[in-house]
Amino acid sequence: MKILPFIFSICLVITSISCQTKNTTKTSNTPVTKVANQDGLSKAYFASGCFWCVEAVYESVKGVQESISGYSGGHTKDPTYESSNTGRTGHAEAVEIYYDPKIVDFATLVDVYFGSQNITQVNGQGPDKGSQYRSIIFYQTAEEKKIIEEKVAALNKALAPEKVAAEVMAFEKFWIAEDYHQDYEKLHPNQGYIRAVSIPRLQRFQKKFPHLIKEHH
Repeated sequence: MKILPFIFSICLVITSISCQTKNTTKTSNTPVTKVANQDGLSKAYFASGCFWCVEAVYESVKGVQESISGYSGGHTKDPTYESSNTGRTGHAEAVEIYYDPKIVDFATLVDVYFGSQNITQVNGQGPDKGSQYRSIIFYQTAEEKKIIEEKVAALNKALAPEKVAAEVMAFEKFWIAEDYHQDYEKLHPNQGYIRAVSIPRLQRFQKKFPHLIKEHH
């Protein structure tokens, strides 16, 4: 029946098409300083719009064991979802990636980063706009910084006169987001934003990089 697609389209309009939820559950945010390898896994940090989207992208990649949503890049302590959304904390929605460097290296994670977003969009991704949704790629070592800068230079050359919008920033701290944000796309596949924005973003990435995707994902 044609009425069903119509009802679904109306629901999407009514649902706020942005990386937002009215859930006000709060948990303590845990700060992480300079990180060391853990159980053979390395960590990497990226910000690229809604963390629900970015978390799902990285968790689909071979060699990535876990992706955690949180906040980074700002100047305040203990940021929350509500405070970061004001744009006054300096923090961006970010993800912490646990990965096996024997399977996937940092350079490939950077390729995933740039290959899963609109790399020229300033202060946001898609419908999510504001400094809290800006793109930041964090480095922890001189080697990581070199990898990032070389890739940015190559992209800028290819994009000219446009440029990569992402900031390149030394990693300082990562604050884990509230519990209800974790695995949000996986746990809420029928939520309006997830269906309209997050899943299509994941599918575009997977189509572009099929060789990087885990089996049965």
